[in-house]
Amino acid sequence: MDLVPALEEPLKKVLGPPTAKVMAEHLGLHTVGDLLHHYPRRYEERGQLTHLADLPMDEHVTVVAMVADARLHTFASSKAPRGKGQRLEVTITDGSGRLQLVFFGNGVHKPHKELLPGTRAMFAGKVSVFNRRLQLAHPAYELLRGDSEETVETWAGALIPIYPATAKLESWKIGKAIQTVLPSAQEAVDPVPAALREGRGLVPLPEALLKIHRPHTKADIEDARSRLKWDEAFVLQVALARRRHADAQLPAVARKPKPDGLLTAFDDRLPFTLTQGQQKVSKEIFDDLATEHPMHRLLQGEVGSGKTMVALRAMLAVVDAGGQAAMLAPTEVLAQQHHRSIVEMMGELAEGGMLGGAEQATKVVVLTGSMGAAARRQALLDLVTGEAGIVIGTHALIEDKVQFHDLGLVVVDEQHRFGVEQRDALRGKGKQPPHLLVMTATPIPRTVAMTVFGDLETSVLDQLPAGRSPIASHVVPAADKPHFLARAWERVREEVGNGHQAYVVCPRIGDEEDDPKKAGKKKSPEDEAEKRPPLAVLEVADQLAKGPLQGLRVEVLHGRMHPDDKDAVMRRFAAGETDVLVATTVIEVGVNVPNATAMVIMDADRFGVSQLHQLRGRVGRGSAPGLCLLVTEMPEASTARQRLTSVASTLDGFELSRIDLEQRREGDVLGQAQSGARTSLRMLAVIEDEEIIAEAREEAATLVAADPELEHLPGLRTALDALLDEEREQYLEKG
Repeated sequence: MDLVPALEEPLKKVLGPPTAKVMAEHLGLHTVGDLLHHYPRRYEERGQLTHLADLPMDEHVTVVAMVADARLHTFASSKAPRGKGQRLEVTITDGSGRLQLVFFGNGVHKPHKELLPGTRAMFAGKVSVFNRRLQLAHPAYELLRGDSEETVETWAGALIPIYPATAKLESWKIGKAIQTVLPSAQEAVDPVPAALREGRGLVPLPEALLKIHRPHTKADIEDARSRLKWDEAFVLQVALARRRHADAQLPAVARKPKPDGLLTAFDDRLPFTLTQGQQKVSKEIFDDLATEHPMHRLLQGEVGSGKTMVALRAMLAVVDAGGQAAMLAPTEVLAQQHHRSIVEMMGELAEGGMLGGAEQATKVVVLTGSMGAAARRQALLDLVTGEAGIVIGTHALIEDKVQFHDLGLVVVDEQHRFGVEQRDALRGKGKQPPHLLVMTATPIPRTVAMTVFGDLETSVLDQLPAGRSPIASHVVPAADKPHFLARAWERVREEVGNGHQAYVVCPRIGDEEDDPKKAGKKKSPEDEAEKRPPLAVLEVADQLAKGPLQGLRVEVLHGRMHPDDKDAVMRRFAAGETDVLVATTVIEVGVNVPNATAMVIMDADRFGVSQLHQLRGRVGRGSAPGLCLLVTEMPEASTARQRLTSVASTLDGFELSRIDLEQRREGDVLGQAQSGARTSLRMLAVIEDEEIIAEAREEAATLVAADPELEHLPGLRTALDALLDEEREQYLEKG
């Protein structure tokens, strides 16, 4: 049988090359199956009309409405000087509002004949403003006659599906193409095992596809959505369960700390006791380390909840057991800083092989891309001989040259900056796969953790150590109330006057050429404030030093400085020799200066919710209370302002990550979090469908445990290949 299965038939054969080309280029649809999984965004009811009053600016919309009146005007123009130019103005209405349509030149004849008052039609075009009124210029339209046989068939039922469309391909053209391929839906292979489907009362896949594209009732849409959501969650969770299962089959060396070793010596010299949370999470980690399969654990904890302490104790346990531990940091600043703070915490325990080193001591080395050749050679040598038990570095650690004596544990800091492939490259450095601990300070809602990091077990640190101070956050509306901004600088002076220090964060460095592509992008009323480029560190530092912060010691820090200069600036700030540090987000992770109590974030609306939360965590790290001021020029009603208000109103990172996720599409979250994991979610909304994802995860785990190779489930295997194939494609494209 060389027949191509119906759903793998290329669209070129079914719809003809021109349509297929547009679908491939603009919507990424290549086969009949792809098109069947291009679901309607919403449905219009024949009797009801869209809300014209709520149309978004500058977007392609499809509306169902009735023509109220149509007038043909003639006018003179350069092309038609004798008053022969023609303009057709059509007003359409839906009961909630009115909308103007305009057609010019030769394009007026057909609509003038067809769009008579009382006619109903679907219109598609880009919403623009002319003379302060919304309008569609030269919209495409499709009359809804409902008399001729063909149209009644095409618009079967009262519900008209509106598809995600593009300027090149209107919703109803996609609808017609789907009508053409819909009969093939009968041959869709069902990925969900029959017993599971019946147990959950889900309709079969062919029926779901039919109902999502041609529903007769709202109940049809619900049935179809429940089924298609379940599919997405389930296939994804099976992929993750198989990855977990495969990882669990790998051998690893069990690492148990010696009774009176390095870990005990370290715990004895701690000036404080661990929080309950730290003790609980440490136990989970030590239990994992003691098994002969590699640990794969995600450690989530608020900024300052003491994750580094937990990770360091895990690393010491592994060194105790004769292995080495590597910590991977996203930036050089952070690698240097981790190195400094770990050496400080360990004291003479970090001076292995040196005079004055304690008896159980080991060596702690740092490895980054910008190190001098001699220092680098020494560090590499210490790793190969096993002299260094702990190494902290950037992705320079992943390079081929780096070899370990016996790598037992990899700790990855700030996971969202490392893809799966980097984790795998570092894991390949061990004689057997090392244990893996991934740390993140960005609280991740449980569902996202199950979806994006579904191959990891999760531990959460939710207590802050004693002695951390609360942080007060306020929005400073610089455009509406300029005196608030002046007051913000006074507050910074007051903090410095009390012997404290402050950060000022800007979105941009200021020595780059402004990117013309970015400049011309947005122009809606809420983006008035966006017309100027985002504020830059170098300009702001200069203005502050000459203006409101005159007389204070102001320095700058940004990512394009030489690593030694960055380090020197950070050291001066940490030593209290600088009052105000004007920086980009390089300070977002890991910078720890307990004496810094105030932070002013300029153009705060240019940052994401979780990024603002991360930044804010840099103040209030000592005993004095922290203050964070979010400066913005956005108007009060804008979504950007609402976002800032929500950040100012809570310090709960998990709450904020939910807000963040609801405001961005989860595609961004899932897409960026792991290279290769393009979000294949068309139906599933990660936040709303928490229950479905959790249930699918359980079902998937049970099923994979019973049949890891899915030998008895060919349909599921096919669906999985399709999902992983897309991932692989993306992965190769990113290269």
